[in-house]
Amino acid sequence: MKKIASRLPNWLEFPVLLAGLVIAGGLWGFEELMELARATTPHAFDTEILLAFRKAGQPDNPIGPAWLEGTMRDITSLGSASVLLLITAAMIVYLLLIRRPGAALLMFVAVAGGQLLSSVLKFDIDRPRPDLVSHLADVASLSFPSGHAMLSAVTYLTLGSMAARVLPGRTTKIYVLGLAVLTTVVVGISRIYLGVHWPSDVLAGWCAGFAWAMLCWLAARFLQRWLGRADGT
Repeated sequence: MKKIASRLPNWLEFPVLLAGLVIAGGLWGFEELMELARATTPHAFDTEILLAFRKAGQPDNPIGPAWLEGTMRDITSLGSASVLLLITAAMIVYLLLIRRPGAALLMFVAVAGGQLLSSVLKFDIDRPRPDLVSHLADVASLSFPSGHAMLSAVTYLTLGSMAARVLPGRTTKIYVLGLAVLTTVVVGISRIYLGVHWPSDVLAGWCAGFAWAMLCWLAARFLQRWLGRADGT
């Protein structure tokens, strides 16, 4: 018992505890938002925020200058399947070239698993796209959770956590992780601005994406330590 207790400080480090809190909070938030998605009528939370991105009485006319709509389309592409697939493939090839197969496997499992999970959740909840405002981007799939928001969180957070492990200095690590979070946030906001998702779709995508990314990171961390101990290192 004493031997186990002596090892706890090494395992329960602050990043591990923080990841655990993110997972717990993400799962709780997703469950709460799922209740909104299953409701027969849109919640005031969703409708008020969605309409706030449109000029009063003009559901077809987004707020802001004319160039903002094009900018939001550019930003939302950062969370598209094709862009994330390209980034993921490039990263996996790079990791294999520098002989980091474990990291390459983590990248593949995190993104591929996140895509599969997103598709299953969409099919299970079966929420249609919002019809309160016009769609400023082409969409074909179901609405909840936002795949752009979820997969952006998974991809960019996984990349950020990998980079943070090798970059020098705490400030640099915080910058990289902050950039990953910021990219995820602006992609999600762009989906609401374009009218293709309810706000609760985006929030749920963030919750699920952050939780899945942190779960994959924890699993990889524990596996790495377990293998290291098994090898006697």
